[in-house]
Amino acid sequence: MAEGLVEAGGKVHCIDRLAEPDKTFNEAKARFKNENGGGLEYHQVDVSNAEAMEEAIAEIASERQRLDGLVAAAGIQQCTSALDYSAEDIARMLSVNYTGVFLSARACARQMYKYKNQGSMCLVASMSGSIANRGFIAPVYNSSKAAVIQLAKNLAMEWGRVQPDGSGGIRVNCLSPGHIVTPMVEENFRKGEASREEWENNNMLGRLSTPEEYKSAGLFLLSGASSYMTGANLLMDGGTSAW
Repeated sequence: MAEGLVEAGGKVHCIDRLAEPDKTFNEAKARFKNENGGGLEYHQVDVSNAEAMEEAIAEIASERQRLDGLVAAAGIQQCTSALDYSAEDIARMLSVNYTGVFLSARACARQMYKYKNQGSMCLVASMSGSIANRGFIAPVYNSSKAAVIQLAKNLAMEWGRVQPDGSGGIRVNCLSPGHIVTPMVEENFRKGEASREEWENNNMLGRLSTPEEYKSAGLFLLSGASSYMTGANLLMDGGTSAW
């Protein structure tokens, strides 16, 4: 999604807790020639740290005196029976999957209000926020994604109206992907925590998705193409939840 936004001319700032960006990020950045005025930058920030998020987003927005969009995709997973989670396990996951998304959205909204940008946000949830996945035991992860879907609706209601001073007018939507072949999912397969065959059989297309298939969805949700869409949950799961 970051690549799609850069290709459309956006200056995209990627945030992660790694001290240095990984190989995938560096390879992506090297492909861009800034022909459309876009760019890709990296910042080390823990999204569950409210103060650090506020400082980072304020610095990013100050560069051009504006902030136009947010894709909040931070998430961690632990496949464990509900009988075996510790309170610490639950708190750790929610601090990233829910609180981190909330803090990211709030930090960006504050800058959008400050500079009077009628921006757009895409909170990345999951089809797992709407269904109980067969062959996948992850009750905390799934319920955290359900919370993100509800959060998007509430933020859309709170920030949607343009105020007399020109602030507000922020659209907030959710993107709920289906099963994506990522390093985290491949690790689930290796550990026997999920079955690729079962996931493919549960899918109307008979296959899993790849990250590239959500590229245009991110651009759609952050651009004027979705100008009359807010508080919605865009479900892209290959029909898994439609059975």
